[in-house]
Formats: sequence, structure tokens, C-alpha cells
Amino acid sequence: MNTSQFPSHVTLVDVGPRDGLQNEKQAVPAADKIALVHRLQAAGLKEIEVTSFVSPKWVPQMADNAEVMAGIARQSGVRYSVLTPNLKGYEAAATTRPDEIVVFGAASEAFSQKNINCSIAESIARFEPVVSAARAAGIKVRGAISCAVGCPYEGEIAPERVALVARLMAEIGVQHVGVADTIGVGTPLKVQRALAAALQHYPLAEVSGHFHDTYGMALANVYASLQMGIHTFDTSVSGLGGCPYAKGATGNVATEDVVYLLHGLGIGTGIDLDALIDAGQFIRASLGQPSGSRVARALLAKRG
Repeated sequence: MNTSQFPSHVTLVDVGPRDGLQNEKQAVPAADKIALVHRLQAAGLKEIEVTSFVSPKWVPQMADNAEVMAGIARQSGVRYSVLTPNLKGYEAAATTRPDEIVVFGAASEAFSQKNINCSIAESIARFEPVVSAARAAGIKVRGAISCAVGCPYEGEIAPERVALVARLMAEIGVQHVGVADTIGVGTPLKVQRALAAALQHYPLAEVSGHFHDTYGMALANVYASLQMGIHTFDTSVSGLGGCPYAKGATGNVATEDVVYLLHGLGIGTGIDLDALIDAGQFIRASLGQPSGSRVARALLAKRG
């Protein structure tokens, strides 16, 4: 097998503290969220999506955003990012000194309407002042293209829609785009087409993959992305999360499972798998839930 086309190192952005926890019904104490971030960075994660600055009316779980950001003992070389859906959110986030902000636009008109009550074009226009303010402050801006391969309302999404959103994001100054299979319906060829669409407007180093595992395809989609040279992925410790707007959608692919795959391919991550499994166990214990990572479950059983 020729693995020479694969990247030699892959960066994982753990979105568990934000994307993972935001859909949990029970309140997670700020102290546990802070401890999770500390455990992730101790395990070698260099990029962590910590929280989001959205209205607590919509996402009560993230109401402690400023407290969590203030409580983190920051490590040099680690990038702490936050989600900011609008200028008000950005202004609140900016006081907590994030290294990066994340804005999101859907590749599906119907999802955009249901999720943020506006069209794709309107959502991008809404982000323009946010992106300008962040760039002026020296904060990196990442964009997420949600529902890039499928939508709960529209079904399959054409790659041209992904290219459109990527172009609009590039035009307002978004520096990096993540191609997100928000509901986990993607299969390798569809994912490669969506990534190729984003690569029309962004260099390889500034395109990442974000795959939910609803249909068990996330690892296959990561592998298909690696074949294209993609070397950044969003993952979620212990497979935390889901999508409140997509019935049955499961969490993002588990960080542990992706690390196991990458290490098995001889690809470096800088992540200590055992410490990562412990981080996942910590947050699942806080939630009173079993691990959502197959690799964690297998290795925990071996530990006995």
C-alpha cells in the first residue's frame, strides 16, 4: 500500500468541550469543562474549541463561556478557539482573548433558515463585521461549512454549494474552512467531492474535515480525506455531541478513534492516546455516560 501520499503529521482540533457538550441536556459544571480542556492539552492536543458565545436562551450549556475561558491555565503553543455566531457574540468573546474564532455557514439553504433563521448569503453578510473585527485584533478566523454533503431537510448537497460558501467565506476574509458532514451521512467519494469544492478557494493547509459518525462512516471519510492530503480534522473526545437540528445525528468522530487510525498509518499527531482516553473517561464520568469511542472501550477493557 502506498502511504507516501499521506501527510506525515496531522493536527486534530478537539471540539468536544464546545460542539460535544453543547447538546447535553444536563448542565456540566464550569470546573469540569475547564478540567477537560486541561486534560486535553496535557494529552498533547494543540487546538481546542473551548466554548461558544451564543445566547444562553438558545444554548444554556454555554452560558458559562467567559468563566470557562478565564479558568483555563493556557499552555504556550496551544490554540484556544470559540464559536461566535454574530457581532454581539464576538464582542463578548473578544474580552476573553481567544486565539481563534469560528463562524459557520451552511451549504444548505433550508438548514441555514432552520438553524440561524436566515439565508446563506445573509449569514455570510452577518459574519463580515465579525471577521473584520477579529482580523483587525489579530485573531485567526476559521469558518465551518455545515451540511456540506447532506442536509436533514434537503437531502444530498451538490459540491457546487460547498464551493459557493467557500468562495463567499474567502471573500470576507475567513482564513480557514472546515468541510462539515454535520449529520454524518457522507461517504468517501461524496466527502472528497465536497473537499475538492472547498479547495477551489482555499489552499490545502487551510481546509479541514469535520465528520459526524451517524452512519459509521466517519473514519472512512477521514481516510479518504488523508488520501487528498488533508491534514487537519475536527474530532471530539469520547465521541461527544450530536446536532440538535438533525434527528438521530450522533457526535463528531471520537478523537481516540482517529488517533488510533493515524498512529496505525505511521502518521504523527503528538497525542498520547492513553492520556486522551483518560480525558474522555473523565468527562463521561461527569455526565454519567459510557464512552462513545470504540478504541477507548477496547483499550479500557484491556486495562481491566
